[in-house]
Amino acid sequence: MNNDSLSAHLTETALALGATHAAVIPISAVETDASFRTLCEKNVCGNYGRNWMCPPDAGDIGTLMARLRTYRWMLVYQTVSPLEDSYDVEGMMEAGARHNELMVALRDRLEAEGAPADALYLGAGGCRLCKKCARRTDEPCRHPDRATASLETYGVNVSRLAAAAGMKYINGQNTVTYFAAVLFGEAGTAEAAHG
Repeated sequence: MNNDSLSAHLTETALALGATHAAVIPISAVETDASFRTLCEKNVCGNYGRNWMCPPDAGDIGTLMARLRTYRWMLVYQTVSPLEDSYDVEGMMEAGARHNELMVALRDRLEAEGAPADALYLGAGGCRLCKKCARRTDEPCRHPDRATASLETYGVNVSRLAAAAGMKYINGQNTVTYFAAVLFGEAGTAEAAHG
C-alpha cells in the first residue's frame, strides 16, 4: 500500500469508527514544546504523579519529543461533542469516555489489520485504560503494552497540531473537542527530526 492509499485508509477508518475529523500529516508539521511539562506539573487535571502514562512517570520530555521525531507520519483525529452549557462537566467526562473508546477501537482495528508493532498511539489527557491507574496504589502498570500517553505528555502543541491537520481546536460554544493520534512510518529524515 503506498503512502496516499495508506493515509486515505487510516483517515477513513478513524471516521468510520466515530471521529469527527481525521487527517494524516508529516511529522515535520508537528510542533513540540518542552514547556508543556511545566503545565503538567501544575496538575490541573489531577494526574501528575498519579498515572503511569503522565509526567513525571511517562519519562523525560526531551526523550519523548525525540521519540516522536523518529516517526514520519501522524494520523490526527478529533471528536467534537455537544454540551448543555460551558459548565457541563458531566457531558465533558462522557465525551472524553467516548473519545477514549474510539481510540481503543481504532487501535484494535489497526492492530487486527497488521499495524506495525512500533506504531505510537497518543490520546487526550491521562491514560484511561483502567478505571483506576495502578500508579495510585504504587503497583506496576497493568497493561504496559496498551497504556496510552497524551499528546501533551510528548510535548505536542495541540492547538498548532489542529491547524496543521486542517482542523479547528475550538469548535464553537457548548462543545468539547478531544484529539488523539497514531504515529507510524520509518524513522524520519534528518530534516524531519529538526522540523
